[in-house]
Amino acid sequence: MTPMKDLATAAKHASRTLSNAGTAQKNQALTAMAKGLRDQAKQILKANALDVKAARSEKDDAFIDRLTLTPARIEGMASAIDDIVRLEDPIGEVTETRRRPNGLEIRKVRLPLGVVMMVYEARPNVTSDAAALCLKSGNASILRGGSESFRTNQVIAQVLQKALVAAGLPAAAITLVPSTDRNSMLELLKLEGLIDLCIPRGGPGLIHFVAENARVPVVKHYQGICHVYVHADADVAMAQSIAVNAKTSRPGVCNAAECLLIDSSNSEALLVPLAQTLVAKGVELRVCERSAPLLKKAKVKFVKATADDFGHEFLNLTMAVRMVDGLDGALEHIARYGSEHT
Repeated sequence: MTPMKDLATAAKHASRTLSNAGTAQKNQALTAMAKGLRDQAKQILKANALDVKAARSEKDDAFIDRLTLTPARIEGMASAIDDIVRLEDPIGEVTETRRRPNGLEIRKVRLPLGVVMMVYEARPNVTSDAAALCLKSGNASILRGGSESFRTNQVIAQVLQKALVAAGLPAAAITLVPSTDRNSMLELLKLEGLIDLCIPRGGPGLIHFVAENARVPVVKHYQGICHVYVHADADVAMAQSIAVNAKTSRPGVCNAAECLLIDSSNSEALLVPLAQTLVAKGVELRVCERSAPLLKKAKVKFVKATADDFGHEFLNLTMAVRMVDGLDGALEHIARYGSEHT
């Protein structure tokens, strides 16, 4: 067998052990994983600094932000696992029961899928998020992160595997692909019977590659085109706070807002203060023809939007702005340009 097939076979064997693990044992492993991340934070940050240094000359600021870990972000990773510990165990849950005319009772019961392969790019927190969610649901995980975060992912995976073993579970239940070669991913995507589901998480190029080459089932999603709609009756101060948070807190992630929709029936009272606040926070506004005169009159800096600006994932401090006619207009715009992400 090839190295990738060996890796997937080991994960498949581990998935059978996980499928029989009880809630207490899985939570024990998860608790140890969270503790391990906190205890090994310095080692994780050291590896991450090398990844960031290597990527800085080739990648944009949004990418570097997604790649970069800080003590607070590592604590966020650990806290997320703590939250997963507190979740109800989905395995064994009866979701539907019905009785046939002959008296036979049929139940629909949640079971693990088996082996879940996650393919992702810059964000090393996905390594722990994906592994922990798969573990809680009784699934083994194969994790294929991007080359830019390889050092960071290696240290994180080692921490997670150590926690598995301490809880009496097989290390292969969380497996980081030891190569960033695209041919390795291509081979894994064709391993029907060993990998039960692939979930790609990244840019359109990655998603298309996985979808076009996979023989295993794929759950795919493309861009995060997220909108903020401001109703005519909205409180201006609240709208300013929401818009600024949605756009500027982390503009390089997929759930950042990319488009601001303003209700036309109260446009001047809403648009001008919102635009002033966003521009003051360093946001470049690309505005529609209906919005431009109001901002020009108020001497707010803006750029005229092109057709491509709506439905575009900027992943930086750029935001499209459009005036819409009420809620129905907003919903029509979102249906046309949104990605159904958030």
